[in-house]
Amino acid sequence: MLVVGTKAPEFTLQNQVGKEISLSDFRGRKVILYFYPKDNTPACTAQACGYRDLHPAFSEKGATVIGISKDTVTSHRKFADNFEITFPILADTELKVIQAYDVWKEKSMYGKKFMGVVRSAYLINEEGIIIKAFEKVKAANNASDMLINI
Repeated sequence: MLVVGTKAPEFTLQNQVGKEISLSDFRGRKVILYFYPKDNTPACTAQACGYRDLHPAFSEKGATVIGISKDTVTSHRKFADNFEITFPILADTELKVIQAYDVWKEKSMYGKKFMGVVRSAYLINEEGIIIKAFEKVKAANNASDMLINI
């Protein structure tokens, strides 16, 4: 994880409709940047739907929500359509942003080790500085926990 007080690494990725989105597009607003392993899986769906349901509350607090995974734009489009996700979910198929934010880690399941995205979230202030970092978040509670910390 990146350290609180660090300047958030800049990026430009495509969202679920193929539009390029940059972190700098949101300068002057708080940004909740969350990383998740895979579209259309139970935990990732619960996490995204939590952010979707609380989206008005984040907007009231002047915060923008952005999700990132290694899935493709096409996968993101289907995921967003299936669950009415209106905030940007960005495709990082080359893992550049995922690695820049230090959330690509060794994981294990059923005794097998593999590399994957660790479910994590950052709160970035209006000047682009990381002010909160949450590693290994619980999918179901991530949005509500983040809302409390804004």
